[in-house]
Amino acid sequence: MKKTILSLALTAVFGLTAVAGPIDGEKKEVKTSESTVTWKAYKVGGSHTGTIDLKSGALEFDGDKLVGGEFVVDMSTINNTDMQGEYKGKLEGHLKSDDFFSTATNPTATLVFTKVEATGKNSYEVTGDLTIKGITAAITFDVSVYDAKATATLKVDRTKYDVKYGSGIIGTAKDKLIYDEFDLVVDLQM
Repeated sequence: MKKTILSLALTAVFGLTAVAGPIDGEKKEVKTSESTVTWKAYKVGGSHTGTIDLKSGALEFDGDKLVGGEFVVDMSTINNTDMQGEYKGKLEGHLKSDDFFSTATNPTATLVFTKVEATGKNSYEVTGDLTIKGITAAITFDVSVYDAKATATLKVDRTKYDVKYGSGIIGTAKDKLIYDEFDLVVDLQM
């Protein structure tokens, strides 16, 4: 009788623990061909804009609540959209060089969500680990999710990833200064 009661008690405890444990979220793959990542970088007296392609990505949900995400960006696809011809090619080549993103040795960048907090019905504050040039630093940004779409705007400090060309370092001519932060505007389709 004691063994039966003990067995029932253990079954109840472990059964409830299994039910109350973490719920596996639903991972929704991002349609990379329909999603866009637009960048905008600023310099004294102007700016440049362009795009970069997602290689892969997914958002994780628990019901309709965002709980995670991870993305891989193809750094070799850095594209300038505000220039044409020779200067467009020169800028793209320079951005891919060791002065900036070293795409030959660092062909991808990654973002992995580490913390997601709801700030409204469809809004979240996300903290994630952004890795560029093999260097990882935390970044915090806002994400909005509506049906099969998600949007985010990130402000990235490039110096955290050893991208210091034209930064406010000593010896850089004032008219050649490039601001340390650039923007990423991300529109995801799932």
